[in-house]
Amino acid sequence: MYQPKFSITNIILKNIGSIEASKEIIDNAPLLPYFEKEFREDAMVRTIHYGTHIEGNELDLSEAEKVLKGQQITARDRDIQEVINYRKVMDYIDRIQLQDFKADENIIRQLHKLTVEKILSPEQCGEFRKTQVVVKNTSTGEISFRPPSALAIPFQLKELLEFVNRAQSDEIHPVLKSGAIHYELVRIHPFLDGNGRVARAFATLILYKEGYDIRKFFSLEEYFDKNAYGYYEALQSVAEKDGDLTQWLEYFTSGLSIELSKIRQKVEGISVDAKIKKKLGGKPMMLTPRQLKILEYIQKVGYLQNQAFDSLFPQVSEDTILNEIKGLVAARIIKKHGVTKGAKYIMR
Repeated sequence: MYQPKFSITNIILKNIGSIEASKEIIDNAPLLPYFEKEFREDAMVRTIHYGTHIEGNELDLSEAEKVLKGQQITARDRDIQEVINYRKVMDYIDRIQLQDFKADENIIRQLHKLTVEKILSPEQCGEFRKTQVVVKNTSTGEISFRPPSALAIPFQLKELLEFVNRAQSDEIHPVLKSGAIHYELVRIHPFLDGNGRVARAFATLILYKEGYDIRKFFSLEEYFDKNAYGYYEALQSVAEKDGDLTQWLEYFTSGLSIELSKIRQKVEGISVDAKIKKKLGGKPMMLTPRQLKILEYIQKVGYLQNQAFDSLFPQVSEDTILNEIKGLVAARIIKKHGVTKGAKYIMR
């Protein structure tokens, strides 16, 4: 029976505390549909780019984004296909019904099939490896990891999936559970290629299942790729410490804490006050970025006057700003107090 071994350190406690605080704010921030869509699309692009880049994909972020939009670029076929494939992986995860979800071998196989489609031969897609493999350091050529034998894969994977679905595993914090599953799937290394992407995608699915989708605004892959040495070093630390996951989980929770803190700051910068959301009465209204900035200013200062237009919107005409304000007044979100140039715009 698989049971992860780790200690709860001060680093892990601090990271979990930060994650929970950011999650609370992000989950409850009243955002307009436009920004909700923007955050999700940004997270998707970063997940796909950095999730393939860490495996040696040579496309940069803008090139990956063009591929995802269906635009033509000049690059290796494999690099383009990897990006297309990983988009299919993330779409597949999004379509999974999480209510009464139970992880099984077919999900792991399907994640792999989508990951390596048109990269490996059809008979290798979604199929467990039948030979022994080793993982080498790309710089030195030294063997850095020797996965279990091919014969052990079905048994070890079965144990892992039992842990995923076991009620007692709910006693482990969802982020730690996801991190442990991420490592174990990398360690089992069930396929000839694509194991890292499958493990990261499956760990993300577990976060979603455990209620930590956090509006799907985040991308752990960016943290892993930008700190790739730390990522592989943390993974390798487990074997070096006789299966103890503590160092890996410190790294894993640090990544999610940092990523969510960044998202939290962005969300706080553009979220619409709950009272404003109530004023809209549930009616769909698309506020422009300038209107959101106006509301943020009024909430901070208490009012807005014409004299502040230049500092708030440099090189934007007064008429343009007044038109933005007119829309907010018409929506009964703000009101004008006074009639002269010294008039103030305040929250209604």
